[in-house]
This record gives sequence, C-alpha cells and structure tokens, in this order.
Amino acid sequence: MRKIYIIKYFMILLFLFSCRTEIENTNRDAIGMENLIGISLTQDERDTLLTGLLLNKNKYDTLRMLELTNDVPLPLYFNPLIKGESIPKGNDKYLFEEFPIKKPSKIEDCAFYTIGQLAYLIRTRQITSEELTRMYIERLKEYGPQLECVITVTEELGIKQARKADEEIKNGRYLGPLHGIPYGAKDLLAVSGYKTTWGANTHKDQIINETATVIKKLENSGAVLIAKLTLGALAWGDIWYGGKTRNPWDIEKGSSGSSAGPGSATAAGLVAFSIGSETWGSIISPSSVNGVTGLRPSFGTISKSGAMALSWSMDKLGPMCRSVDDCALVYNAIKGPDKIDHSVVDVPFQVPNKKELTSLRVGYIKSAFENEKTTLNDKNVLLKLKELGFDLIPIELPEFPTNSLSFLLNVEAAAAFDELTRNNTDALLTRQIKWAWPNIFRQARHVPAVEYIQANRARVLLNQKMADLFLNIDVYVIPSFWKDNLLRTNLTGHPCVVLPNGFNKEGLPTSISFIGNLYKDGQVIAVSQAYQSTTRWHKKYPPNFVIQ
Repeated sequence: MRKIYIIKYFMILLFLFSCRTEIENTNRDAIGMENLIGISLTQDERDTLLTGLLLNKNKYDTLRMLELTNDVPLPLYFNPLIKGESIPKGNDKYLFEEFPIKKPSKIEDCAFYTIGQLAYLIRTRQITSEELTRMYIERLKEYGPQLECVITVTEELGIKQARKADEEIKNGRYLGPLHGIPYGAKDLLAVSGYKTTWGANTHKDQIINETATVIKKLENSGAVLIAKLTLGALAWGDIWYGGKTRNPWDIEKGSSGSSAGPGSATAAGLVAFSIGSETWGSIISPSSVNGVTGLRPSFGTISKSGAMALSWSMDKLGPMCRSVDDCALVYNAIKGPDKIDHSVVDVPFQVPNKKELTSLRVGYIKSAFENEKTTLNDKNVLLKLKELGFDLIPIELPEFPTNSLSFLLNVEAAAAFDELTRNNTDALLTRQIKWAWPNIFRQARHVPAVEYIQANRARVLLNQKMADLFLNIDVYVIPSFWKDNLLRTNLTGHPCVVLPNGFNKEGLPTSISFIGNLYKDGQVIAVSQAYQSTTRWHKKYPPNFVIQ
C-alpha cells in the first residue's frame, strides 16, 4: 500500500514539475514575443496571461488535426471598394473586330498570329482547329524542353477538343473568336485527369479531380487546351522542380515569374495565348521580360476556383497574349461569377469606343517620367499618347508606407502551405535561400494576428488614397516597376495592362504599364490598345523561334 502511495506521490510531483517547466518555458517565450512585437509587460501581467497562452496552444494543436487542404477557402473576402463606392452597373459593351487574312502557305506561319487572325481563318474554314492544334503541339514538343516552359502537353485532350470544334463549326455552330484556338495554362490551374504540380517537388505528382472554372469557361468558348505550363515553385520566380524556365529572347536568362511558362511559351509562339496568375507581379514581370502583353484584371472579376491559393486577398488570374485585343477577348470569356468563388463580383465589361476614348482622363506619374534613370522607351510612350489626342494629366502616387503591408502576402501564403512548414516537407523545395518560400513561411508564423488585422485595416486607408487619386483621372501610365506601384496596385486590386514598348541595349524587350480604376477594366484596355496600335513592338518575335 505504501509503495502505491509513493508512486502516486511521485506522479503528482512529476506532473507539477512538468506544468511548472511548461509555464517557465511559456514565460520565457512570452518575454521573447514582447520584444518581437514591441510591448512590455510586468511580471504580474505576464503571469496572468500564461494560462491563456497554454490554452490557446492546445486549441492550435486541436485545429491542426483538421485537414485544411489548399482548396479550403478563407471566408473573409477582400473588398477593394471604399465607403461610398459601388460596383458599376449596366450591360457588357465589348465589340470584337475580326482581322481578315488569307491562309499562309505553311501552317507554321500561323504560330505568331493573333487570336483575331486565327479566329478568322478558322471561322472561314481556311484552316481547321486540328491543323492548328497539331502545329502548336509539335512546337511545344520541339521547343518546350529547350525553354523548360512546359510541364504537361495535354495532347489527347487538345486533339479531342480541336476535333469537336471543327465539327461544330462545320455544322454552323460557331461559338465565337476563341472557338478552336489552342492555348496553355499555368500549372496551378487544375484540369481533371492531368497532374497539377504547382511547379513544386512537393506536389509534382498531384492530381486534383476537378477542373478550374477558368478552364471550364474557356472550354465553353471552344478554346483548346494543349499545355500546362511552368511556374516557379508555389508561384515564386522561374525555378520549378524541373529546372529554370528560359527567356526565348535569350535562353541564358530566366523567364521571370511566377507565370514563367505562360510568358515564355506565348512569346516563343508555342501557344496562341496563355492564362497566368498574379499576386505580386507574376503576370506583369514575365510579360515584361518576354515581350508579351498581359492583363492583370481587377481583383474579384475572375473566379479562382480550381486554382492554387497563395493569397486569398491578392491572387488574380489573367490572360497573357500577343496584343491588348487578344487579352480583351480572353478576359471577356473568363470573367464573372461561378457560384463557387464567393469573392467574385459580377461587373459589366465596358470598353469605350473610339469616339469615347479621347474623353478618358489619362494621368502620368510626373516624377517617374522626369527621372533621369527612366528610359527613352518609357518617355516615348507619353509622346505617342499626346499624338493620339490625350491631354495628359501630371499626377503623383499618394504617400503611403506600402512596403509595410507586404507581410500580408507572406502570412496568407504561410497559412495556405502550413502543412509544409509543420512537417518540414518545405525542405523538398528547390530554392532554399533566405528569400524563398521555406524561410518566408517560417518568418510569417511570427507575425501576430493583431498586426495582420491592423495591416488589413491600414489597407483600407491605401484604397481610400487610390480612390481619391482616381477622382481626377480614369487611367494612368507608369514605368512598369516604378517604386511601390506594383505592390500597391496588387494590394488595392486595381487592373493593369502591361505591354512591350521597345528593347534595351541587350536586345531584350521592355514594357510600360497602364493602371485603371477598380472594375473599369475596359477603360485601361481601351487606352493601352490605342497606344499599342501606334507601335509594332508586339509584332516582334524571338528570331530563334520563327520558322524561316
């Protein structure tokens, strides 16, 4: 009996000791957190909160037993509108203009045609979708390995869709300008029956048994999916599990990211257009360096259902094409709600006609274009806009500590890939440097929830400042990577069109960016299209990928 008593006594002591040890450890950790977040507590205050901290930890442990896969949404939806603003009303006002053209002597000559040109050839049955699809597939097989821009050639699906398109067109059921047009999609978009790798070793064999809404909408428009294209692992950079995606203008250089594959493949004429995504520059940057035209639409105009989530409040899907006209065509097909992604709003797509165009108020960032480091390519854009009849308005971006909000992306990304950090499977990712996802995910876990919420509240103030700016303008033009504009407009959700405006001394493409008001994507498309129509930069193609 005495022996049993001693054992019970010992167990009680052990329990009390472990509790004390845990409390002491928690106390030490609390002091460390105080230093990290900039508050100072007395020991009495610290003692008071220790029990709550331990209880919270238990709650965290319990929640971690739930399976929160990447497709589970965040129910708190970012609304970029500020008090007093509302979603535009009305009907779509978008007129597609055909581009009459004769069939070339070789089908390969179609590789760099615009959607408008290809659509005319298909609609008039000068070429078939199957002919076009097989040509692009052969180019994907030939040049894809060299550029390291293709993860999966969806040949079987593409041929099936192309034959269906040809049959429909033959029978008089023409669905519109995307009918029969082959395209590629960034491999963060799920396609049933095919791998969706997210460009990462951790997911390179992943099959998601659903098809992204954007892919479904393109299929309903008759478009033909022929490739799933590379992205930097988990949507950062141009390094994926199979290598580094190359720039077709100089294959010694990378394609930038994270929509590296769409940028490279579109520029090299391996697809007629592609679908990319952007959280913080992932359409703008690869479009710029590869010399293609990209549209980052207003946040919440295109469903992200079936797309990898990186940041629920910043992710956007958009087209990467040969021209602004092509971007408008694709955007018109993929925009709108799907009753799955509840962050999407129904906004009319209204593109001003030529008569309405010159009434748009176009601003330019005065300090940017007067800066001695700003290139002649950028400054010449203003001259072209003046020639078009725009009365340019000098403006400046409102002052705001935008970079202080950048951790919002990191926190949401860390939540989206929480399991990688906790299981240490982030060690499988190729990039393991300071500024790569594994370390960023770890850093983000030290951001207090209060600071995350406060930063989002500060984001409202930023949106207010941008709303005030747009009281006096409809669109503004800016060098693509000027100061904090890229991060700023991704945080606020404003649409952007980026397009080529020349070449640098190394013979590589350069770009200019046009920013539009929220949900007024048609306006920024119209102004940027007007500028592009005066140039031929978008009609220049990487010489090593043009069939002579």
